[in-house]
Amino acid sequence: MAENQRIQWVYSSKTNSELEERYDEWAAEYDKDLGDLGWTGPRAAAEALARFAKADAKVLDAGAGTGLVGVELKKLGFKHITAIDISTGMLNVAKETGAYEDLKREVLGSELSYATDSFDAVISVGTLTIGHAPPESLDELIRVTKPGGKIVFSMRPDHFEPSGFKAKQEALEAAHKWKLVERGKAFHPIALEPDVEHEVWVYEVLS
Repeated sequence: MAENQRIQWVYSSKTNSELEERYDEWAAEYDKDLGDLGWTGPRAAAEALARFAKADAKVLDAGAGTGLVGVELKKLGFKHITAIDISTGMLNVAKETGAYEDLKREVLGSELSYATDSFDAVISVGTLTIGHAPPESLDELIRVTKPGGKIVFSMRPDHFEPSGFKAKQEALEAAHKWKLVERGKAFHPIALEPDVEHEVWVYEVLS
């Protein structure tokens, strides 16, 4: 199966169970496949977080996959990173990177096992999208982030409104749960898929 076909196969999952199984199966080839496609999303988001958070921050990598974001954060000096993902297979690969202090299977969109205000920052790349983590995931990401902490995530502009994130993000801002710090310019994170764009968003948690 070609790299782009495998991505479509995973993103077509109908349930969390199916999504988990497909990511478990993909884990061994994930880094190679994304590398072959020229995937730059992790680096772009990590650089955004580095502009707004100190290297000693306690960071949650939500939807960590095989740890590509953790590796980029580690290069930028971050040392206290926790990984969560729906796939144990992906987390097993992420553990081998040495980028994380802790790794745990968690399902975004459900209640997380962490206490309120557990983290100084959250980062999520390629996860807040159709067929993966739903807009309701943002409630828990805010809850586990300290006031003043930053939440950084990537999102496809063409998924922003249809997937319900526009309404959810605006509702959270209206409720004074967070405020927008930066919405990055659209860029092409996959060299071999020029029609795909991402933006990196940065919010500050208020309460």
